[in-house]
Amino acid sequence: MVDRKEINGQGNFEGNLARLKEVVKLLEDGNISLEESLKYFEEGIKLYRLCNNVLNDAQQKISLLLEEDGELVEKPFTPDFI
Repeated sequence: MVDRKEINGQGNFEGNLARLKEVVKLLEDGNISLEESLKYFEEGIKLYRLCNNVLNDAQQKISLLLEEDGELVEKPFTPDFI
């Protein structure tokens, strides 16, 4: 199972993504019980959401840097969690 620190957003993106890949492989292999599969599925969903949030934040930063009247302009970005 995933470390609760990672689920709460204190882990790093690369570590969470690597763990998500492990969970997907375990589920795809099909060598685990239904109960274990459900636990890994839940873990995978949490990891997916965490990684997706990081990627969405990065996309917002890029958008702020690239878009203003067709010219590259840097604007300050203040994420919601700060």
